[in-house]
Amino acid sequence: MAGFALVGAITPGPVNVLALRHGSQGPGYQALMYVLGASLSYVVVVACMGFGSTRMLGQHPGMAHSAQWLCAAYLLWLAWQLARAPALQPLAVQPSHHPSPWQAFNQGVAVQILNPKAWLFALSAVGLYALPQSHLPHANLGWLCAISLLACLIGVGCWAALGRMLIRWLHTPRRQRALNLALALLLVVSVVTVLA
Repeated sequence: MAGFALVGAITPGPVNVLALRHGSQGPGYQALMYVLGASLSYVVVVACMGFGSTRMLGQHPGMAHSAQWLCAAYLLWLAWQLARAPALQPLAVQPSHHPSPWQAFNQGVAVQILNPKAWLFALSAVGLYALPQSHLPHANLGWLCAISLLACLIGVGCWAALGRMLIRWLHTPRRQRALNLALALLLVVSVVTVLA
């Protein structure tokens, strides 16, 4: 169960692409808040899947299909915003005023909740590990939520840490724009592969 959760959390996807950006272009506490928001909201996704969303989506397959396309549209809009994002001054010379860490937290929550990869992975995890393994599926779901939280903190946190390591390389506007374009492209590819 832990390996499955970690693989899902650390593989490239929309949440991790934006974690890399937060790590590379903002103060450390903002990246941490983004990681925390994404991780906590993934636990909510797993819990929703475990507490009945699977049954509801099974009864209304059109709703699942529509939700997937709506989420994909939002993530593609984020990719567009990322591709158009202006280069920032190097962190060492940025003014001391930064956007609220709660904005980063809220973005982590929103991106994870609207991430088709998260919902599909959570459905798989619940189906494999929570429901069939015991006569106490809610206890298994609790363990799955706890393990998913830890895996997400590690997986998304690794991407944010990688972003922090890239700060020195990103000291020119040209490199920042190149990274933003590469991340936007990676975000588009991750959305397309989930939809395929």
